[in-house]
Amino acid sequence: MADVTIKVRLDGPYKVSGPAIVRAADGTAVGGGDPEQVAILCRCGRSATPPTCDLSHRRPVDDHPTR
Repeated sequence: MADVTIKVRLDGPYKVSGPAIVRAADGTAVGGGDPEQVAILCRCGRSATPPTCDLSHRRPVDDHPTR
């Protein structure tokens, strides 16, 4: 079985590599358990596509979309 690795990026998202299945609040799966799968997860809270990162952390705070 392959290992799951979570890399914390400075001022950026979490990078989850390996056979992990992450579920959004609505139950939608991100990652399918494939050992080659990579999921990039938001940690800034500004993503329009949570739990995945949409690079909103790179935009100025006043420029992010309102949910």
